[in-house]
Amino acid sequence: MQRLLLAGLLSMISVLAHADLLDKIKARGTLIAGVSADVPPFGQRNKNQTVSGYDVDFAAAIAKKLGVKLLVQDVDPAERIPSVKSGKVDVIVAAFTKTPEREREVACSIGYFVASQKALSKKGRYPTSESLSRARIAVSKGTTGEDLSRKLYPKANVVAYADVSDAVKSLEQGAVDVVMDDEPTLAGALNSMTAKSHYELSSFSNATEILSVAVKLNEKRLLNLVNETLLETEKSGEAELIFNRWFGPQTNTPFLRTFRIQG
Repeated sequence: MQRLLLAGLLSMISVLAHADLLDKIKARGTLIAGVSADVPPFGQRNKNQTVSGYDVDFAAAIAKKLGVKLLVQDVDPAERIPSVKSGKVDVIVAAFTKTPEREREVACSIGYFVASQKALSKKGRYPTSESLSRARIAVSKGTTGEDLSRKLYPKANVVAYADVSDAVKSLEQGAVDVVMDDEPTLAGALNSMTAKSHYELSSFSNATEILSVAVKLNEKRLLNLVNETLLETEKSGEAELIFNRWFGPQTNTPFLRTFRIQG
């Protein structure tokens, strides 16, 4: 009898040990999604301290597909990869650009947003990408904007901030010359500037970026479910509704949708 009980216990321990993250999320009844709450309209804080935005809506769609509740957790840009690798969050839905380097650390879904990497500066000051070669460039720490700026402008003074709002404040105060980030993020930041008529987004772009959902490596079932969800939102029209909610012509960040979510 003792041997049978021991065998049953060991079997249960083995099942639990080998349960993947998808099973654990369902057992918990909650999907913990890491978002960036200071990168509107992807993520933004509301007066009641909740967080809403384009990314949050997609995280909600994933939670709905799983049949669980959604718990949103704010993460700084530099903490996105560490938070998903450590298990602090289940998924990252936080304006996260897919790159070959990042895919060595986390698994990335198909893209759910496509944007250009641009510059925000005073009007007429930086007409070309080359003109930024010795500028004081503000970036969000741990973003592709930081990586790209350091690579393209080795003689520039690249200053990393916790998030884009801090970078823009520095620009307004004259401590830096330009902020580098993806176009919709900068468009949202420009709209909230007190002297926005004096600033502009660059006509040039330094890269085209594909935003994706990140999960821990080797969590294939969860990644497959995320991809299925994204494709279903496109097919049903929900993806376009989410886009128009945050980037449509009546919003603070009007942006033309030139992409479709596809495998």
